[in-house]
Amino acid sequence: MQATPRTLALLTSVSLIASQATAQEMLTEIGEGEGQVNIVAWPGYIERGETDAAFDWVTSFEEATGCKVNVKTANTSDEMVALMNEGGFDLVTASGDASLRMIAGKRVQPVNISLIPSWDSVDDRLKEAPWHYVGGMHYGTPYMWGPNVLMYNTEAFPEAPTSWSVVFEETTLADGESNKGRVQAYDGPIHIADAANYLMFHKPELGITSPYELNQEQYDAALDLLRGQRELVSRYWHDAFIQIDDFKNEGMVASGSWPFQVNLLQADGAPVASVIPEEGATGWADTTMMHVDSENPNCSYMWMEHTLSSNLQSDLSVWFGANPSVPDACTDGRGMQTAEGCTTNGMDDFEKIKFWQTPVSSCESQGECVPYYRWVSDYIGVIGGR
Repeated sequence: MQATPRTLALLTSVSLIASQATAQEMLTEIGEGEGQVNIVAWPGYIERGETDAAFDWVTSFEEATGCKVNVKTANTSDEMVALMNEGGFDLVTASGDASLRMIAGKRVQPVNISLIPSWDSVDDRLKEAPWHYVGGMHYGTPYMWGPNVLMYNTEAFPEAPTSWSVVFEETTLADGESNKGRVQAYDGPIHIADAANYLMFHKPELGITSPYELNQEQYDAALDLLRGQRELVSRYWHDAFIQIDDFKNEGMVASGSWPFQVNLLQADGAPVASVIPEEGATGWADTTMMHVDSENPNCSYMWMEHTLSSNLQSDLSVWFGANPSVPDACTDGRGMQTAEGCTTNGMDDFEKIKFWQTPVSSCESQGECVPYYRWVSDYIGVIGGR
């Protein structure tokens, strides 16, 4: 995959760092496991059957390798970056708005793909994706990818909403009541990109070509949209399980979400469904990356190989409602997923998703764009610290 324009500036800034890393700095062979591996992961990404006994891809790994899997869940990319900066972890399942920051900050190390036998099974669209392949080096193994969906209550919306307007603008619902106080939004600066994506469709005169490359005028328009949204939002969510509880018990009717929450709510019988509206969607492609100071590198490489097994990829794809990084997981019958299921999850829609990226100040489409540190401080101001 070629680097998209929105990644070129950051790729330039980190390529020198990558070029200074040599093969000698990477593990050249896998030795005996150290007894554990410590992972920072998104909720629902690493299951040992505690939530649902049918979904367990940890126990077999621990039994086969002697490496105990310790997981620290993180609810935002910023939290993941902070935890990796603190240290004490071996691996992280990083999205594209975090991965290049960690490469540039020298928090993660190149990986030796020759020590990952299943590498050849990885989707060709992901093998050299610009959010983890820098300076001719791989900084991790692809894990899962998918869209940020619009989750909605089917009683409030008897027909699927066709637009993200139901979370950005006041709307009268099927019960005759307003959506005010009944919607949620993501508690992370990257949500500014969702506003920009909405404006790309509805205000083409702004000239937005990427929701991650915004000049000052475009950025101000996105913030204005979010300030209006604040009047509608009951909660800015970052904990998937709290959002699930809110849709069960607090009368929430619509929000940006992940397929993970949709699946769990539907399994519990909640009147919930999801859709990608006419404006399209942002999305995430996550990579298992290794800390530069990993204390358990052997177990880490064993885990990265384990994550590419088609049965794990298949079951995780069903569990999370996402797309596997190993295409065979859709069809080889070793797990729960099917070709039809992968199609439903958007396996064929890769080019339609605007994958999370780190906004940088120098960008090809605009010349000068608002950088991520501004997104962080301004988004806090928009939501008022809630």
